[in-house]
Amino acid sequence: MTGSETRAAVEWLTSVAPEPRACRREWERNPQGVALLPAGKRWDVLILPGELGYPTLDVLTRLIDRPGPVLADFGESRMGFFVPPGTVSRWLGTGIRGAGPGTWIVVPHPGRAAGGVRWLIPPDGSGTLTDAGLLELAMHEAAGAAASRHDRGGGWPPEARDGHEEE
Repeated sequence: MTGSETRAAVEWLTSVAPEPRACRREWERNPQGVALLPAGKRWDVLILPGELGYPTLDVLTRLIDRPGPVLADFGESRMGFFVPPGTVSRWLGTGIRGAGPGTWIVVPHPGRAAGGVRWLIPPDGSGTLTDAGLLELAMHEAAGAAASRHDRGGGWPPEARDGHEEE
């Protein structure tokens, strides 16, 4: 990210903070380089298990040039896709958690490495979010491809083996 892109992303992210200056200070002072931000104002976050999230992101990036922001934890076990506000209240998906109004998310500074979570796709500062319908389509395609590989005897890909027995 360029300096101006990072500044725009910081402004966009901190615009939801009760005290934007305090949020910026938290990014500077927190040894892990993260801050808590409220979901449900400018975005909701759909949290997918990593074994579904990574293939979903692969499909999504084939469908559109630039999806909205995507977070991942460093354990690679979860990914958070930023979607339009209100998505979580309408979402019906097994195994998918949501962060909407009344919830807070851990967010790293968009221009630096942080501990615990990282940006796979940082915010661009313009407010770009992933369309929930497109995300759902990408999830179905990713899950279908994994099931097809498994049915053909190819087994689950290494990132999707947790919780699945090889036959």
